[in-house]
Amino acid sequence: MAREAERSGIFAGDDPFAIARAWLAEAEASEPNDPNAMALATVDSDGLPNARMVLLKEIEPAAFVFYTNYGSAKAREIDRAGKAAFVMHWKSLRRQIRARGTVSREDGPQADAYYRSRSLPSRLGAWASRQSEPLASRATLMAAVARIAALKGLDPDRPPFWGGYRIVPVEIEFWADGANRLHDRFRWTRADPTAPWNVIRLNP
Repeated sequence: MAREAERSGIFAGDDPFAIARAWLAEAEASEPNDPNAMALATVDSDGLPNARMVLLKEIEPAAFVFYTNYGSAKAREIDRAGKAAFVMHWKSLRRQIRARGTVSREDGPQADAYYRSRSLPSRLGAWASRQSEPLASRATLMAAVARIAALKGLDPDRPPFWGGYRIVPVEIEFWADGANRLHDRFRWTRADPTAPWNVIRLNP
């Protein structure tokens, strides 16, 4: 591990997930919109990268969790590769977090609980949207939502094709903007999710 004296202030601590939670909490107080937004990167079957914004919903003791439609392009790519990367950037804090690692589904009671915490329109939308598939018009989508509302009522259950993904990182990097572009960067790496972390400072 890097010396604690070297990693003082916002970089201090022996738990990268605790640092990530602290940074996110600060962003929630300063970022104008979606402080939990992250750019998620995956690769398709040809190895061509894809990136899109998703919302991080939980930082667990050893993982980052988000939710999506299992039929979406990102879900298909994750299921095929079993790996993903993301970056969270906060302009208000002038900081970012990058991470990459293995991915598994969260398809049980935790996913059910999160789904039920969503607004009713969002829950109905999860049923109605065939995410990433061609759509004739917005009117077609809204008609599908209306049909689902009539069918499912005011308390729809979680769709079997919708749930979470848990990213367990083998690499996390914390970055903070520095004067004259002399930024502070610390990279945490480990051989696998059960191995201890190694931390080094990187050049800007």
